[in-house]
Amino acid sequence: MNLKEKYNQEVIKAMKAQFGYKNNLAVPKIVKVTLNVGVGRAKDDPKAIEVAESTLSRISGQKPVVAKAKKSISAFKLREGMNVGLKVTLRGQRMWDFLTKLVGISLPRVRDFRGLSVKSVDQQGNLNLGFKENIMFPEIRPDEVEKIHGLEVSITTTADSYEAGLALFGLLGFPFKKE
Repeated sequence: MNLKEKYNQEVIKAMKAQFGYKNNLAVPKIVKVTLNVGVGRAKDDPKAIEVAESTLSRISGQKPVVAKAKKSISAFKLREGMNVGLKVTLRGQRMWDFLTKLVGISLPRVRDFRGLSVKSVDQQGNLNLGFKENIMFPEIRPDEVEKIHGLEVSITTTADSYEAGLALFGLLGFPFKKE
């Protein structure tokens, strides 16, 4: 069962019982998933952006947008307008497909994975994950990877508190550590 069906059939009922929401639309839901890749080494290696763009588009199924530096910082040898990263925002069915793949396939494939930290959920109920390498996604074949780069995943919800966000992710099946 994918996460969208699980949310509609199980999570809404459980959240209404746990937090006392009066109707289904008041229950917190996931709004969007944002994938970010920082490519600070792009100023030295122009191919780094292309490599990151191809892997990000494979993982997300969408073409990434290039993020440019907003201001110059001489300590980092950074000029305004330089390419510093790539980002993709997923909504709707693509978002649910990505989350199903993340929880069911990718997270269990992470080396030495013992669960997500509950500190990954912020005070507004959003979840932020960082990965040092992107080879745990099934679309990325380890033998094809030239350069391994990190990946940041931000999952934005309509939850209004840390507890509601944590309960939402827990009921959806996100594997949290027992702390």
